[in-house]
Amino acid sequence: MENRKVWFVTGASKGLGLALVQKLLANGFTVAATSRSIDELKAAVGSTGGQFLPLSVSLTDEQSVGKAIADTLAAFGRIDVVVNNAGYGLAGSLEELSDAESRGNFDVNVFGMLNVVRAVMPHLRAQQSGHILNISSIAGITGAFPGFGIYCATKFAVNGLSESLAAEVADFGVKVTIVEPGYFRTDFLTAGSFVTPKNGIAAYQKVRDSEALHQQQINGQQPGDPDKAADALIRIAGEANPPLHLILGEDAFGLAQNKIAAFTEELESWKSVSVSTNFDA
Repeated sequence: MENRKVWFVTGASKGLGLALVQKLLANGFTVAATSRSIDELKAAVGSTGGQFLPLSVSLTDEQSVGKAIADTLAAFGRIDVVVNNAGYGLAGSLEELSDAESRGNFDVNVFGMLNVVRAVMPHLRAQQSGHILNISSIAGITGAFPGFGIYCATKFAVNGLSESLAAEVADFGVKVTIVEPGYFRTDFLTAGSFVTPKNGIAAYQKVRDSEALHQQQINGQQPGDPDKAADALIRIAGEANPPLHLILGEDAFGLAQNKIAAFTEELESWKSVSVSTNFDA
């Protein structure tokens, strides 16, 4: 039965992670869910049943992540679906973001995800089954967002490592799906999930305008429904042959098509230069 699968979801106290956990529990799945604050997680999910294991985890701490995986296995005996959802947005031009700000975004969005992958893969290999869903973004496909270079870089990294992961683990019966949402109506653009530079540079007006647009106009008006996104993730996890890339949202779908069209046009325009570099060319 599909609803006998055990799910492990990071970043579950708000946003897409919370919507997913609530939907999973309502449909009879067994769920281990993580957040930095276990009290916040329990209050948000509102479930105390035996099918729900709330866990306080620091994703940047390998020991903390390893303990969460071990606790899940001790409680439920297996893990079938892993959703690497935790992450945060970072705005700011590449010039004005400090090394610490930039590395901090990578630590959570990329290296936190890798900590989970390293901790869970021995068990998925032993099972010869499993499905890892890495939550990326349309910003992992196109970087054409002024002031989001570091955030886009983290999501491009997620896409690259996930494609390699899929090739590495296929022989063990483990599947990988990269989930690339557009704008969904969560609290992603609010304080705590969306960070702006400590030392902004006034000359970057386009970046300031983009920050204001996201915080004051887009926030609360996003077209995507997180409950429908959760439904999509549950459906994909039940597919025998799930996609490697799953775009979520009409906005993201359009942006992906635009990127493909522009990339194809550029390839063809510069083909003569591209193919001229072989020894025998």
